[in-house]
Amino acid sequence: MEPLRLHWCSPPDTGQAKPTDKYNIGTLDMGQVRDFVQEAEELGVDSLLFGISNYLPDPLPVLGALSQVTDRVKFMLAYRPGLMSPTLFAQVVNTLSWMTDGRMSLNIVSGISPAEQAGYGDFLSHDERYARCNEFLEVIRGLWEDESPLSYDGQHYTIKDAALGLGHKGGGRRPEIYISGASAVAQQTAIASGDCWLRYGDTPESLAVASKPLLDAGRRVGTRMHVLSRDTREEAVAELAHLMRDPDEDHTAWIRQWVDTTDSEAVKSSYQLADSVKDEWLSPYIWTGAVAYRGGPALCIVGSHEEVARYIHSYKAAGISEFIFSGWPTRDEMRNFFTHVAPLIRRLEEQES
Repeated sequence: MEPLRLHWCSPPDTGQAKPTDKYNIGTLDMGQVRDFVQEAEELGVDSLLFGISNYLPDPLPVLGALSQVTDRVKFMLAYRPGLMSPTLFAQVVNTLSWMTDGRMSLNIVSGISPAEQAGYGDFLSHDERYARCNEFLEVIRGLWEDESPLSYDGQHYTIKDAALGLGHKGGGRRPEIYISGASAVAQQTAIASGDCWLRYGDTPESLAVASKPLLDAGRRVGTRMHVLSRDTREEAVAELAHLMRDPDEDHTAWIRQWVDTTDSEAVKSSYQLADSVKDEWLSPYIWTGAVAYRGGPALCIVGSHEEVARYIHSYKAAGISEFIFSGWPTRDEMRNFFTHVAPLIRRLEEQES
């Protein structure tokens, strides 16, 4: 089996110190972002996910700048169909592929909040956004797969004789495409046009059931979670208690209000999952206590370094081949994970080969 691909989520700054903190928005410190990304490169992070939302800096110019101060780490660009034409988007990605020497992939997100989408002038329903997403992917893949000049006549896009002078770096190549979402239409999109289906975390057993149609169709499956490990399980659980002291309840109320506005099945199901468990533990190693403050990605794998490594490794049998992790504080936990846990995962993989 191929080694697990271990990615990390890169925030616009150093991230929340605690899961109950408010988001640090309204500023962009490129010095901090640069230092974070350069350390990730030294630690051996596969890719860094740069998300997209109206409260975040736009990832495109940020990645352009970071491409010039890194050599090995890859960038996973999250973007939403509908914000720009597919031809222009392919042109931008082609340019970034040259700036990064091909070190980039795409995380296509169809949108999770009608209220946020409306702020961009987009009023399509959930399934209509995925229909547009499918057309968007057909166009950009056509441009990358040498259908030039390309014409397209769809419900959402009409393109005539599109041709780009600068192709994707490497000629005939295209970036890997990750499709996010838990709904049936998200899965269908991943099968039709993606390389990897990406969804929020769950137990290995539950993800194995959910992933089977994607795996049967030849697609990879990845998951997005948090992680917290210490020398012993007792230390890890004690750290959770420390992180959850003095929670900002106004932030909790803000998150709940935001959840009420979303039409994302992934977001809603993650809250339902957290609400359904007893004593905040979905399994002996998955803690749900931060979901109310941070959302679906906050399902957290917790334990000793060895326990966390073995639990993550157990997802391989469920067909999960990629993880995008975060932590609190995210830079400290990234350093901890890639220093103490990732080597243990690699050792387990060597033993299975």
